Amino acid sequence: MNLLHAIILAIIEGLTEFLPVSSTGHMIIGSTAMGIAANPFVKVFTVAIQFGAILSVLVLYWRRFIQNFNFYLKLFVAFLPAAFFGLLFKKVIDQLLENIAVVGLALVAGGIVFLFLDGFFERRSRNNTDISDITLPKAFNIGLFQVISMIPGVSRSAATIIGGLTQGLSPKTAAEFSFFLAVPTMFAATCKSLWDYFKDEGGQFTRDELILLAAGNVVAFVVAMIAIKGFIQFLTKNGFKIFGYYRIVIGLIILILWATGYFEGVDVGAF
Repeated sequence: MNLLHAIILAIIEGLTEFLPVSSTGHMIIGSTAMGIAANPFVKVFTVAIQFGAILSVLVLYWRRFIQNFNFYLKLFVAFLPAAFFGLLFKKVIDQLLENIAVVGLALVAGGIVFLFLDGFFERRSRNNTDISDITLPKAFNIGLFQVISMIPGVSRSAATIIGGLTQGLSPKTAAEFSFFLAVPTMFAATCKSLWDYFKDEGGQFTRDELILLAAGNVVAFVVAMIAIKGFIQFLTKNGFKIFGYYRIVIGLIILILWATGYFEGVDVGAF
């Protein structure tokens, strides 16, 4: 893995982490196309650069994160289901992570849902809601939707945004709460993955690897900031349908490549 590989993967991470298109699917295609999917360092790299993406949310919405205790309580309540079910069904999730076909099928299925999302939640698009309208029960329900994203290819962002819409939020508010919920969720997942890497694999980074990690986080941070701003503007004007078509195309590409043996030897759990 070289610097160019790191930059490309970081761009993919920044662009797809907060969009409802599944960063997992894109990471699989990107790393496999570059011939680095089997590299052990790629696994920890794709996890570690999430810190850059998380930081972009904190910078863009820093005012939200200096609000009262109730804001953090909502995030905590929404985070609990994923933490609970993640530990309870860890073995099942690990098995799903080994199957690239699951990623493709989840992308296609989610894409079909997105094609009808605008019409189903048409009234929500006219709502003038805010984070203050999210009660603790609503936050918990959104957290239950986040559990669905444990199926690789579903997309954490997609699941939580749909969860927000079902709770009466406008698309903009649902998307923003999805960004906020990503901070504790991704932070916990990243820390656990890094801990497992150092504990079980006896991992340690070389000087070159540290440079790649630093560069990756910087690129992921910048690109994620641009993606978040662009997504909110696009979503407000155009809705979800285009993401549905995009997910279906990407999902079909993954399924076709999987059927032809293109991903042989690729571990989805690395993403």
